[in-house]
Amino acid sequence: MANARSLFLGFDVGTQSTKAVLIDAASHTVVARSSVLHGLIEGLPAGHAEQHPDVWQAAVVTTARAVLAGKDPALIGGIGVSGQQHGCVVLDQQDRVVRPAKLWCDTSTAIEAQELSQALGRAVPTGFTASKLTWLKRHEPANWTRVRSVLLPHDYINFCLTGVKAMECGDASGTGLFDVQARSFDARAIAAIDPRLAAMLPPLVAAGAVTGTLCAAFAQLLGLPFGIPVATGGGDNMMAAIGSGATKAGVVVISLGTSGTVFTRTEQPVVDPNGLIAPFCSSDGGWLPLLCVMNLTGVTEQVKALTGLGHQELTAKAQGTNVGCDGLLWLPYLQGERVPDLPTATGTLLGMRAGLLQPGHLYRAALEGTSLNLAWGVDRMRALGVQIGEVRLVGGAANNVLWRQILADLLAVPVVKLLEVEAAALGAAIQALWTVRRAAGEMVGCDEVAAPFVQTGERTLPDAARVAKYRLLSQHFRDTVQRLHPAS
Repeated sequence: MANARSLFLGFDVGTQSTKAVLIDAASHTVVARSSVLHGLIEGLPAGHAEQHPDVWQAAVVTTARAVLAGKDPALIGGIGVSGQQHGCVVLDQQDRVVRPAKLWCDTSTAIEAQELSQALGRAVPTGFTASKLTWLKRHEPANWTRVRSVLLPHDYINFCLTGVKAMECGDASGTGLFDVQARSFDARAIAAIDPRLAAMLPPLVAAGAVTGTLCAAFAQLLGLPFGIPVATGGGDNMMAAIGSGATKAGVVVISLGTSGTVFTRTEQPVVDPNGLIAPFCSSDGGWLPLLCVMNLTGVTEQVKALTGLGHQELTAKAQGTNVGCDGLLWLPYLQGERVPDLPTATGTLLGMRAGLLQPGHLYRAALEGTSLNLAWGVDRMRALGVQIGEVRLVGGAANNVLWRQILADLLAVPVVKLLEVEAAALGAAIQALWTVRRAAGEMVGCDEVAAPFVQTGERTLPDAARVAKYRLLSQHFRDTVQRLHPAS
Protein backbone atom coordinates (compact mmCIF):
# COMPACT_ATOMS: atom_id res chain seq x y z
CA MET A 1 0.00 0.00 0.00
CA ALA A 2 1.61 3.21 -1.16
CA ASN A 3 0.69 5.39 1.82
CA ALA A 4 3.01 7.22 4.20
CA ARG A 5 0.41 6.66 6.93
CA SER A 6 1.28 3.00 7.41
CA LEU A 7 0.34 2.48 11.07
CA PHE A 8 -3.19 1.56 12.17
CA LEU A 9 -4.50 1.54 15.73
CA GLY A 10 -6.99 -1.01 17.05
CA PHE A 11 -8.73 -1.11 20.45
CA ASP A 12 -10.68 -3.89 22.14
CA VAL A 13 -12.78 -2.64 25.05
CA GLY A 14 -13.60 -5.81 26.98
CA THR A 15 -15.11 -6.79 30.30
CA GLN A 16 -11.87 -7.47 32.14
CA SER A 17 -9.53 -5.18 30.23
CA THR A 18 -8.99 -2.83 27.33
CA LYS A 19 -6.31 -3.75 24.82
CA ALA A 20 -4.65 -1.80 22.03
CA VAL A 21 -2.51 -2.97 19.14
CA LEU A 22 -0.64 -1.00 16.52
CA ILE A 23 -0.12 -2.69 13.15
CA ASP A 24 2.19 -1.85 10.27
CA ALA A 25 0.43 -2.12 6.91
CA ALA A 26 3.72 -2.45 5.07
CA SER A 27 5.24 -5.33 7.08
CA HIS A 28 1.90 -6.95 8.09
CA THR A 29 3.01 -7.12 11.71
CA VAL A 30 1.87 -5.98 15.14
CA VAL A 31 4.49 -3.43 16.18
CA ALA A 32 3.13 -2.58 19.65
CA ARG A 33 0.49 -3.78 22.09
CA SER A 34 -0.78 -2.69 25.50
CA SER A 35 -3.54 -3.56 27.96
CA VAL A 36 -5.17 -2.11 31.06
CA LEU A 37 -7.20 -4.17 33.54
CA HIS A 38 -10.56 -2.99 34.82
CA GLY A 39 -13.29 -4.75 36.74
CA LEU A 40 -17.00 -4.62 37.40
CA ILE A 41 -18.62 -2.19 39.80
CA GLU A 42 -18.49 -3.92 43.17
CA GLY A 43 -21.28 -4.40 45.68
CA LEU A 44 -24.15 -4.86 43.22
CA PRO A 45 -26.85 -7.50 43.87
CA ALA A 46 -26.41 -10.98 42.41
CA GLY A 47 -27.05 -11.04 38.68
CA HIS A 48 -26.11 -7.39 38.12
CA ALA A 49 -22.93 -6.68 36.12
CA GLU A 50 -22.10 -3.06 35.34
CA GLN A 51 -19.21 -0.80 34.35
CA HIS A 52 -19.08 2.96 33.92
CA PRO A 53 -18.17 4.05 30.38
CA ASP A 54 -15.68 6.53 31.86
CA VAL A 55 -13.53 3.49 32.71
CA TRP A 56 -13.38 2.49 29.04
CA GLN A 57 -12.56 6.00 27.89
CA ALA A 58 -9.67 6.29 30.36
CA ALA A 59 -8.38 2.84 29.37
CA VAL A 60 -8.41 3.76 25.68
CA VAL A 61 -6.29 6.82 26.42
CA THR A 62 -3.83 4.85 28.57
CA THR A 63 -3.37 1.97 26.11
CA ALA A 64 -3.13 4.31 23.12
CA ARG A 65 -0.38 6.37 24.70
CA ALA A 66 1.50 3.16 25.54
CA VAL A 67 1.47 1.77 21.98
CA LEU A 68 2.16 5.17 20.43
CA ALA A 69 5.18 5.90 22.63
CA GLY A 70 8.16 6.60 20.39
CA LYS A 71 6.06 6.49 17.20
CA ASP A 72 5.60 9.36 14.78
CA PRO A 73 1.95 10.47 15.14
CA ALA A 74 1.93 11.49 11.49
CA LEU A 75 2.20 7.81 10.51
CA ILE A 76 -1.19 6.87 12.02
CA GLY A 77 -3.54 6.18 9.11
CA GLY A 78 -6.70 5.01 10.86
CA ILE A 79 -8.36 3.78 14.05
CA GLY A 80 -10.76 0.89 14.69
CA VAL A 81 -12.65 -0.06 17.84
CA SER A 82 -13.87 -3.45 19.06
CA GLY A 83 -16.18 -3.59 22.06
CA GLN A 84 -17.92 -6.09 24.30
CA GLN A 85 -21.32 -6.80 22.80
CA HIS A 86 -24.82 -6.15 24.19
CA GLY A 87 -23.83 -3.50 26.75
CA CYS A 88 -26.27 -0.62 27.23
CA VAL A 89 -24.88 2.93 27.26
CA VAL A 90 -27.54 5.62 27.75
CA LEU A 91 -26.87 9.34 27.30
CA ASP A 92 -28.94 12.38 28.20
CA GLN A 93 -29.68 15.49 26.14
CA GLN A 94 -26.19 16.87 26.89
CA ASP A 95 -24.61 13.52 25.91
CA ARG A 96 -23.71 12.74 29.51
CA VAL A 97 -23.86 9.13 30.71
CA VAL A 98 -27.14 8.67 32.60
CA ARG A 99 -26.08 5.57 34.57
CA PRO A 100 -23.41 2.83 34.45
CA ALA A 101 -23.69 0.43 31.53
CA LYS A 102 -25.32 -2.93 32.07
CA LEU A 103 -23.09 -5.56 30.42
CA TRP A 104 -23.56 -8.73 28.38
CA CYS A 105 -23.16 -10.85 31.53
CA ASP A 106 -25.85 -9.02 33.50
CA THR A 107 -28.70 -11.47 34.14
CA SER A 108 -30.89 -9.17 36.24
CA THR A 109 -33.09 -8.61 33.18
CA ALA A 110 -34.19 -12.24 32.79
CA ILE A 111 -37.87 -11.46 33.38
CA GLU A 112 -37.82 -8.63 30.84
CA ALA A 113 -36.09 -10.85 28.28
CA GLN A 114 -38.71 -13.55 28.75
CA GLU A 115 -41.54 -11.02 28.35
CA LEU A 116 -40.02 -9.59 25.17
CA SER A 117 -39.51 -13.09 23.75
CA GLN A 118 -43.17 -13.88 24.31
CA ALA A 119 -44.36 -10.57 22.90
CA LEU A 120 -42.22 -10.81 19.76
CA GLY A 121 -42.51 -14.55 19.16
CA ARG A 122 -38.75 -14.96 18.95
CA ALA A 123 -35.96 -15.45 21.45
CA VAL A 124 -34.48 -12.33 23.04
CA PRO A 125 -31.60 -13.63 25.19
CA THR A 126 -31.21 -12.17 28.66
CA GLY A 127 -27.85 -10.62 27.83
CA PHE A 128 -29.11 -8.65 24.80
CA THR A 129 -29.53 -4.89 24.99
CA ALA A 130 -33.31 -4.87 24.49
CA SER A 131 -34.03 -6.45 27.86
CA LYS A 132 -31.76 -3.92 29.58
CA LEU A 133 -33.77 -1.04 28.13
CA THR A 134 -37.03 -2.61 29.28
CA TRP A 135 -35.50 -3.12 32.74
CA LEU A 136 -34.35 0.51 32.87
CA LYS A 137 -37.80 1.82 31.92
CA ARG A 138 -39.45 -0.38 34.57
CA HIS A 139 -37.02 -0.12 37.47
CA GLU A 140 -35.47 3.34 37.00
CA PRO A 141 -38.20 5.48 35.39
CA ALA A 142 -36.52 8.74 36.40
CA ASN A 143 -33.36 7.71 34.55
CA TRP A 144 -35.39 6.49 31.58
CA THR A 145 -37.04 9.89 31.14
CA ARG A 146 -33.56 11.45 30.84
CA VAL A 147 -32.38 9.10 28.08
CA ARG A 148 -31.98 10.61 24.62
CA SER A 149 -29.39 8.27 23.05
CA VAL A 150 -28.76 4.53 23.26
CA LEU A 151 -25.34 3.23 22.24
CA LEU A 152 -23.35 0.00 22.51
CA PRO A 153 -19.92 0.04 24.20
CA HIS A 154 -17.92 0.32 20.97
CA ASP A 155 -20.37 2.92 19.65
CA TYR A 156 -19.70 5.02 22.74
CA ILE A 157 -15.94 4.92 22.24
CA ASN A 158 -16.44 5.84 18.58
CA PHE A 159 -18.58 8.75 19.78
CA CYS A 160 -15.82 9.87 22.15
CA LEU A 161 -13.28 9.66 19.31
CA THR A 162 -15.34 11.39 16.63
CA GLY A 163 -18.38 13.09 18.12
CA VAL A 164 -20.51 10.96 15.76
CA LYS A 165 -23.23 8.61 17.03
CA ALA A 166 -23.58 5.57 14.78
CA MET A 167 -24.09 1.80 14.92
CA GLU A 168 -23.02 -0.93 12.48
CA CYS A 169 -24.93 -4.08 11.60
CA GLY A 170 -22.67 -6.61 13.34
CA ASP A 171 -22.91 -5.12 16.81
CA ALA A 172 -26.51 -3.98 16.20
CA SER A 173 -27.53 -7.58 15.56
CA GLY A 174 -26.78 -8.35 19.21
CA THR A 175 -29.27 -5.85 20.58
CA GLY A 176 -32.51 -7.80 20.10
CA LEU A 177 -33.76 -4.72 18.22
CA PHE A 178 -32.45 -5.72 14.80
CA ASP A 179 -33.63 -7.70 11.79
CA VAL A 180 -30.46 -9.48 10.67
CA GLN A 181 -31.91 -10.58 7.34
CA ALA A 182 -33.08 -7.10 6.34
CA ARG A 183 -30.08 -5.43 8.06
CA SER A 184 -32.31 -2.82 9.66
CA PHE A 185 -33.83 -2.04 13.04
CA ASP A 186 -36.96 -3.99 13.96
CA ALA A 187 -39.76 -1.42 14.37
CA ARG A 188 -41.96 -3.96 16.13
CA ALA A 189 -39.33 -4.74 18.76
CA ILE A 190 -38.67 -1.04 19.32
CA ALA A 191 -42.38 -0.32 19.76
CA ALA A 192 -42.68 -3.19 22.27
CA ILE A 193 -40.24 -1.35 24.55
CA ASP A 194 -41.16 2.30 24.00
CA PRO A 195 -42.11 4.25 20.87
CA ARG A 196 -39.60 6.92 22.00
CA LEU A 197 -36.77 4.42 21.52
CA ALA A 198 -36.75 4.81 17.74
CA ALA A 199 -35.43 8.37 18.09
CA MET A 200 -32.79 7.27 20.60
CA LEU A 201 -31.05 4.80 18.28
CA PRO A 202 -28.26 6.14 16.07
CA PRO A 203 -28.16 5.75 12.28
CA LEU A 204 -26.67 2.57 10.82
CA VAL A 205 -23.39 2.68 8.92
CA ALA A 206 -22.26 0.04 6.44
CA ALA A 207 -19.27 -2.26 6.93
CA GLY A 208 -16.13 -0.73 5.46
CA ALA A 209 -17.37 2.84 5.87
CA VAL A 210 -15.68 5.67 7.74
CA THR A 211 -17.77 6.55 10.80
CA GLY A 212 -16.02 9.86 11.36
CA THR A 213 -12.65 11.44 12.00
CA LEU A 214 -10.71 11.93 15.21
CA CYS A 215 -11.98 15.08 16.93
CA ALA A 216 -9.65 17.73 18.30
CA ALA A 217 -10.45 17.08 21.98
CA PHE A 218 -9.73 13.35 21.88
CA ALA A 219 -6.78 13.82 19.52
CA GLN A 220 -5.15 15.91 22.22
CA LEU A 221 -5.77 13.19 24.82
CA LEU A 222 -4.18 10.55 22.56
CA GLY A 223 -1.34 12.75 21.35
CA LEU A 224 -2.44 12.42 17.72
CA PRO A 225 -3.38 14.90 14.99
CA PHE A 226 -7.12 15.41 14.57
CA GLY A 227 -8.85 14.25 11.40
CA ILE A 228 -7.59 10.62 11.39
CA PRO A 229 -10.29 8.31 9.90
CA VAL A 230 -12.18 6.13 12.41
CA ALA A 231 -13.73 2.94 10.99
CA THR A 232 -17.13 1.57 11.95
CA GLY A 233 -15.55 -0.96 14.31
CA GLY A 234 -17.87 -3.61 15.71
CA GLY A 235 -18.61 -6.08 18.46
CA ASP A 236 -15.68 -8.03 19.85
CA ASN A 237 -16.77 -11.22 18.14
CA MET A 238 -17.10 -9.52 14.75
CA MET A 239 -13.66 -7.95 15.13
CA ALA A 240 -12.18 -11.25 16.34
CA ALA A 241 -13.56 -12.85 13.19
CA ILE A 242 -11.57 -10.37 11.08
CA GLY A 243 -8.46 -10.77 13.24
CA SER A 244 -8.58 -14.58 13.02
CA GLY A 245 -9.26 -14.90 9.31
CA ALA A 246 -12.95 -15.81 9.62
CA THR A 247 -13.59 -13.44 6.74
CA LYS A 248 -14.35 -16.32 4.40
CA ALA A 249 -16.56 -19.39 4.71
CA GLY A 250 -15.12 -22.50 6.36
CA VAL A 251 -12.99 -20.89 9.07
CA VAL A 252 -14.42 -21.72 12.51
CA VAL A 253 -13.12 -19.78 15.51
CA ILE A 254 -13.47 -20.35 19.25
CA SER A 255 -12.69 -17.40 21.48
CA LEU A 256 -11.68 -18.35 25.02
CA GLY A 257 -12.26 -15.35 27.27
CA THR A 258 -14.56 -14.39 30.12
CA SER A 259 -17.26 -15.76 27.88
CA GLY A 260 -16.73 -18.42 25.23
CA THR A 261 -17.83 -17.91 21.65
CA VAL A 262 -17.84 -20.02 18.50
CA PHE A 263 -18.42 -18.37 15.14
CA THR A 264 -17.89 -18.68 11.40
CA ARG A 265 -18.64 -16.45 8.43
CA THR A 266 -21.46 -17.36 6.06
CA GLU A 267 -22.89 -15.77 2.93
CA GLN A 268 -26.46 -16.23 4.19
CA PRO A 269 -27.96 -15.92 7.69
CA VAL A 270 -28.21 -19.09 9.80
CA VAL A 271 -31.39 -18.80 11.86
CA ASP A 272 -31.91 -21.07 14.87
CA PRO A 273 -35.65 -21.51 15.56
CA ASN A 274 -34.79 -22.08 19.23
CA GLY A 275 -32.76 -18.89 19.40
CA LEU A 276 -29.68 -20.55 20.90
CA ILE A 277 -27.34 -19.73 18.02
CA ALA A 278 -27.31 -16.00 17.31
CA PRO A 279 -27.78 -15.15 13.61
CA PHE A 280 -25.44 -12.12 13.76
CA CYS A 281 -24.26 -10.04 10.85
CA SER A 282 -20.51 -9.87 10.40
CA SER A 283 -18.65 -6.55 10.28
CA ASP A 284 -17.39 -7.14 6.76
CA GLY A 285 -20.71 -7.48 4.94
CA GLY A 286 -21.65 -11.13 5.57
CA TRP A 287 -23.20 -13.05 8.45
CA LEU A 288 -21.66 -14.57 11.57
CA PRO A 289 -23.72 -17.33 13.21
CA LEU A 290 -22.45 -17.40 16.77
CA LEU A 291 -22.67 -19.48 19.91
CA CYS A 292 -21.99 -17.73 23.20
CA VAL A 293 -21.62 -19.29 26.64
CA MET A 294 -21.28 -17.01 29.64
CA ASN A 295 -18.95 -19.14 31.76
CA LEU A 296 -15.39 -19.82 30.67
CA THR A 297 -12.22 -18.28 32.08
CA GLY A 298 -14.19 -16.86 35.01
CA VAL A 299 -14.51 -20.44 36.30
CA THR A 300 -10.80 -21.23 36.06
CA GLU A 301 -10.05 -17.86 37.69
CA GLN A 302 -12.13 -18.97 40.67
CA VAL A 303 -9.95 -22.07 41.07
CA LYS A 304 -6.85 -19.90 40.79
CA ALA A 305 -8.16 -17.58 43.50
CA LEU A 306 -9.19 -20.50 45.73
CA THR A 307 -5.89 -22.35 45.54
CA GLY A 308 -3.49 -19.43 45.31
CA LEU A 309 -1.69 -21.21 42.47
CA GLY A 310 -0.96 -19.87 38.99
CA HIS A 311 -2.54 -21.23 35.82
CA GLN A 312 0.70 -22.90 34.72
CA GLU A 313 1.07 -24.85 37.97
CA LEU A 314 -2.63 -25.74 38.01
CA THR A 315 -2.42 -26.97 34.42
CA ALA A 316 0.52 -29.20 35.28
CA LYS A 317 -1.41 -30.72 38.18
CA ALA A 318 -4.55 -31.16 36.05
CA GLN A 319 -2.55 -32.97 33.36
CA GLY A 320 -1.83 -35.64 35.96
CA THR A 321 -5.54 -36.39 36.46
CA ASN A 322 -7.75 -38.66 34.39
CA VAL A 323 -10.34 -37.73 31.78
CA GLY A 324 -13.54 -37.16 33.75
CA CYS A 325 -11.66 -36.18 36.93
CA ASP A 326 -12.43 -39.54 38.56
CA GLY A 327 -16.13 -38.66 38.67
CA LEU A 328 -15.88 -34.98 39.64
CA LEU A 329 -18.28 -33.07 37.38
CA TRP A 330 -18.67 -29.30 37.36
CA LEU A 331 -21.77 -27.66 35.93
CA PRO A 332 -20.06 -24.29 35.50
CA TYR A 333 -22.98 -21.87 35.62
CA LEU A 334 -21.47 -19.35 38.01
CA GLN A 335 -23.15 -16.45 36.19
CA GLY A 336 -26.24 -18.22 34.93
CA GLU A 337 -25.97 -19.29 31.29
CA ARG A 338 -27.10 -18.32 27.81
CA VAL A 339 -26.65 -21.71 26.08
CA PRO A 340 -28.41 -23.62 27.47
CA ASP A 341 -30.81 -20.83 28.38
CA LEU A 342 -30.43 -20.83 32.18
CA PRO A 343 -30.09 -17.18 33.24
CA THR A 344 -30.75 -17.86 36.93
CA ALA A 345 -28.78 -21.11 37.27
CA THR A 346 -25.88 -21.49 39.68
CA GLY A 347 -22.85 -23.72 39.52
CA THR A 348 -22.95 -27.29 40.78
CA LEU A 349 -20.04 -29.57 41.70
CA LEU A 350 -21.01 -33.23 41.66
CA GLY A 351 -19.20 -36.47 42.47
CA MET A 352 -17.18 -35.09 45.38
CA ARG A 353 -15.24 -37.76 47.24
CA ALA A 354 -12.32 -37.81 49.58
CA GLY A 355 -9.13 -36.87 47.76
CA LEU A 356 -10.83 -35.20 44.79
CA LEU A 357 -11.01 -31.64 46.13
CA GLN A 358 -7.40 -31.03 45.20
CA PRO A 359 -6.09 -28.25 42.91
CA GLY A 360 -5.46 -30.54 39.93
CA HIS A 361 -8.88 -32.17 40.05
CA LEU A 362 -10.69 -28.86 40.59
CA TYR A 363 -8.85 -27.19 37.74
CA ARG A 364 -9.46 -30.04 35.32
CA ALA A 365 -13.12 -30.15 36.38
CA ALA A 366 -13.35 -26.43 35.54
CA LEU A 367 -11.70 -26.97 32.15
CA GLU A 368 -13.88 -29.96 31.36
CA GLY A 369 -17.14 -28.46 32.64
CA THR A 370 -16.80 -25.27 30.62
CA SER A 371 -15.65 -27.20 27.55
CA LEU A 372 -18.45 -29.76 27.80
CA ASN A 373 -20.96 -26.92 27.87
CA LEU A 374 -19.27 -25.23 24.92
CA ALA A 375 -19.26 -28.48 22.93
CA TRP A 376 -22.99 -28.87 23.55
CA GLY A 377 -23.52 -25.57 21.78
CA VAL A 378 -21.17 -26.54 18.94
CA ASP A 379 -23.31 -29.61 18.33
CA ARG A 380 -26.29 -27.28 18.03
CA MET A 381 -24.42 -25.34 15.34
CA ARG A 382 -23.66 -28.59 13.53
CA ALA A 383 -27.34 -29.49 13.61
CA LEU A 384 -28.08 -26.20 11.83
CA GLY A 385 -25.71 -27.12 9.01
CA VAL A 386 -22.52 -25.37 10.14
CA GLN A 387 -19.52 -27.51 9.18
CA ILE A 388 -16.81 -27.87 11.85
CA GLY A 389 -13.69 -29.26 10.17
CA GLU A 390 -10.97 -27.39 12.07
CA VAL A 391 -11.08 -24.83 14.85
CA ARG A 392 -8.90 -21.78 15.37
CA LEU A 393 -8.44 -20.59 18.96
CA VAL A 394 -8.12 -16.99 20.10
CA GLY A 395 -8.27 -15.30 23.48
CA GLY A 396 -5.90 -15.46 26.43
CA ALA A 397 -6.83 -19.03 27.44
CA ALA A 398 -5.79 -20.30 23.99
CA ASN A 399 -2.27 -20.48 25.45
CA ASN A 400 -3.32 -23.30 27.78
CA VAL A 401 -2.05 -26.55 26.24
CA LEU A 402 -4.43 -28.76 28.25
CA TRP A 403 -7.47 -26.70 27.34
CA ARG A 404 -6.53 -26.99 23.66
CA GLN A 405 -6.25 -30.78 23.97
CA ILE A 406 -9.57 -31.11 25.81
CA LEU A 407 -11.32 -29.11 23.08
CA ALA A 408 -9.70 -31.14 20.30
CA ASP A 409 -10.82 -34.39 21.97
CA LEU A 410 -14.31 -33.13 22.78
CA LEU A 411 -14.98 -31.73 19.31
CA ALA A 412 -13.06 -34.52 17.55
CA VAL A 413 -11.38 -32.00 15.21
CA PRO A 414 -7.90 -30.44 15.01
CA VAL A 415 -7.46 -27.26 17.05
CA VAL A 416 -5.07 -24.57 15.83
CA LYS A 417 -3.76 -21.75 17.99
CA LEU A 418 -3.36 -18.37 16.33
CA LEU A 419 -0.11 -16.57 17.06
CA GLU A 420 -1.96 -13.35 17.84
CA VAL A 421 -4.43 -14.38 20.52
CA GLU A 422 -5.86 -10.86 20.92
CA ALA A 423 -7.76 -11.19 17.67
CA ALA A 424 -10.40 -8.56 18.43
CA ALA A 425 -7.97 -5.65 18.78
CA LEU A 426 -6.08 -6.91 15.73
CA GLY A 427 -9.34 -7.18 13.79
CA ALA A 428 -10.26 -3.60 14.69
CA ALA A 429 -6.92 -2.36 13.34
CA ILE A 430 -7.28 -4.48 10.18
CA GLN A 431 -10.81 -3.17 9.61
CA ALA A 432 -9.45 0.39 9.87
CA LEU A 433 -6.82 -0.44 7.23
CA TRP A 434 -9.47 -1.99 4.97
CA THR A 435 -11.73 1.03 5.43
CA VAL A 436 -9.01 3.53 4.55
CA ARG A 437 -8.02 1.57 1.46
CA ARG A 438 -11.66 1.45 0.32
CA ALA A 439 -12.02 5.18 0.98
CA ALA A 440 -9.00 5.71 -1.26
CA GLY A 441 -10.84 3.96 -4.09
CA GLU A 442 -9.25 0.49 -3.88
CA MET A 443 -11.54 -2.40 -4.77
CA VAL A 444 -10.29 -4.70 -2.03
CA GLY A 445 -12.06 -7.22 0.19
CA CYS A 446 -11.64 -7.49 3.94
CA ASP A 447 -10.36 -11.06 3.56
CA GLU A 448 -7.59 -9.92 1.24
CA VAL A 449 -6.50 -7.24 3.71
CA ALA A 450 -6.71 -9.54 6.75
CA ALA A 451 -4.97 -12.62 5.33
CA PRO A 452 -1.32 -11.47 5.67
CA PHE A 453 -1.82 -10.62 9.35
CA VAL A 454 -3.33 -13.98 10.38
CA GLN A 455 -0.60 -16.42 11.38
CA THR A 456 -1.34 -19.90 12.74
CA GLY A 457 0.74 -21.71 15.32
CA GLU A 458 0.66 -25.05 17.13
CA ARG A 459 -1.82 -27.64 15.89
CA THR A 460 -3.44 -30.03 18.42
CA LEU A 461 -4.94 -33.26 17.11
CA PRO A 462 -7.71 -35.29 18.78
CA ASP A 463 -6.82 -38.62 20.37
CA ALA A 464 -9.21 -41.44 19.41
CA ALA A 465 -9.26 -43.03 22.87
CA ARG A 466 -10.00 -39.74 24.62
CA VAL A 467 -12.59 -38.81 21.97
CA ALA A 468 -14.53 -41.97 22.90
CA LYS A 469 -14.30 -41.19 26.63
CA TYR A 470 -15.46 -37.62 26.13
CA ARG A 471 -18.38 -38.76 23.99
CA LEU A 472 -19.68 -40.68 27.01
CA LEU A 473 -18.87 -37.85 29.40
CA SER A 474 -20.70 -35.36 27.13
CA GLN A 475 -23.88 -37.38 27.33
CA HIS A 476 -23.54 -37.67 31.11
CA PHE A 477 -23.03 -33.91 31.37
CA ARG A 478 -26.11 -33.12 29.26
CA ASP A 479 -28.28 -35.63 31.07
CA THR A 480 -27.20 -34.16 34.39
CA VAL A 481 -27.92 -30.58 33.32
CA GLN A 482 -31.38 -31.56 32.08
CA ARG A 483 -32.11 -33.44 35.28
CA LEU A 484 -31.12 -30.53 37.53
CA HIS A 485 -32.45 -27.81 35.20
CA PRO A 486 -35.46 -29.28 33.34
CA ALA A 487 -35.97 -26.01 31.41
CA SER A 488 -32.76 -26.68 29.45
